Amino acid sequence: MGLIKKSRRAFLQTAGTVIALPILESLAFRGKAFAAEAPKPAKRMVFLTFGWGVTNETWFPRLDDTGRDYTVPPGLQPLLAHKKDFTIIQNLTNKYADDGHWGSTFYLTGANRYAQPGQTFHNTVSADQVAAEQFGKETRFASLQLGCENAIDSGHGIGLSLAWDRRGKPLPGLDNPILAYHRLFSDESTSIAERQQQLQQKRSVLDAVLEDARSLKNGLNRADTDKLDEYYQSIRDVETRIAKDEKWMSIPKAKPAEIMTEPDKSVAGYEEIKVMYDLMIAAFRTDATRVITYRQPVRSLLKSLGVRVSSHDMSHYAPGERMEASQIRDQKQSELLSYFIERLKNTREADGSTLFDNTVVTYGSNIRTVHSLDNCPTIVSGRAAGVQLGQHVVLPQKNTPLCNLWLTLLQGVGVNAKSHGDSTGTLAI
Repeated sequence: MGLIKKSRRAFLQTAGTVIALPILESLAFRGKAFAAEAPKPAKRMVFLTFGWGVTNETWFPRLDDTGRDYTVPPGLQPLLAHKKDFTIIQNLTNKYADDGHWGSTFYLTGANRYAQPGQTFHNTVSADQVAAEQFGKETRFASLQLGCENAIDSGHGIGLSLAWDRRGKPLPGLDNPILAYHRLFSDESTSIAERQQQLQQKRSVLDAVLEDARSLKNGLNRADTDKLDEYYQSIRDVETRIAKDEKWMSIPKAKPAEIMTEPDKSVAGYEEIKVMYDLMIAAFRTDATRVITYRQPVRSLLKSLGVRVSSHDMSHYAPGERMEASQIRDQKQSELLSYFIERLKNTREADGSTLFDNTVVTYGSNIRTVHSLDNCPTIVSGRAAGVQLGQHVVLPQKNTPLCNLWLTLLQGVGVNAKSHGDSTGTLAI
């Protein structure tokens, strides 16, 4: 049984079978010669968000209390142990956001939903997918979209999706830890031969569809031609996914080094978020993906904490029970973020660095409080993008595009992006 090295992945090969191993940092320290060959760890990006905003009075530091010696407000107190490891940024806003009921739809895109004449909805590519186009070439999953079940904002039935492709179409997500676990680590139940046949059938269908579409092209007006071009792009996207499936078909899914079993079906709220964070760590350790978005649950979080106020009523808080519920939510979410940061800091890479050194994490919401869409709550952690951590930054210009932050982080991790959404430049942070 010989050890084969390939990129960051290690394999065991015997009797014609290849079994993928997790990335084992201890292998990098077996002698100086082997350690010298340890590859440089990959950069990763995590975008965390939640609905309903924050408690304005107790989540944000005072505007005149900036720099490194700022006082951590009550809503962020559980993060105090990591004060040097995150930065709070104020005065970021999505320029075109004008409706608090649209949830996180435009959070990572910064798009103007009225940009297309005659249409009431339009979206563009999200920051995570810009990163995934570059980082996803080396991983089984270009990106991982995590969410929560029954996610709607403000009770108005608006679906919430963080990830949007180049056509401005939403990408499906995994709405509970069990789905995420099986997507990442469960072996395929069908044989390689059967899967190859399924992919070939998909190719045959695509070929037939393309042939029919080409026969329609002549004589179309400009609007119909644009629609057909968009259709062609969707076909190309499917072809790309098929090619990726074929590439990884014979490579078994890597298993996390730590023992991880299928999450319990009853996990919800607080523990659900914690398990999702654990799955993110495992996904990065096995290099299954390098880009993750997670839209966290609020309703089930409140329920798991014994809070009887509904999430919508909580968001319209006033002093009393509603405001207390909002403050409890803030503290528990900060507690969970502290747990995630701790895990990133304690997870070692093959070269001796940590996941925290090679990951950038953003945490925030498209809504400040109630229906206010200015000054989006924003925290940045992780060292991958070169952001100066451990400070409270109040940007000099109110309503600075949130996309300026996304562009700053994309460039910081080495993604070739010259602009994003409604960005006007990068941030000096």
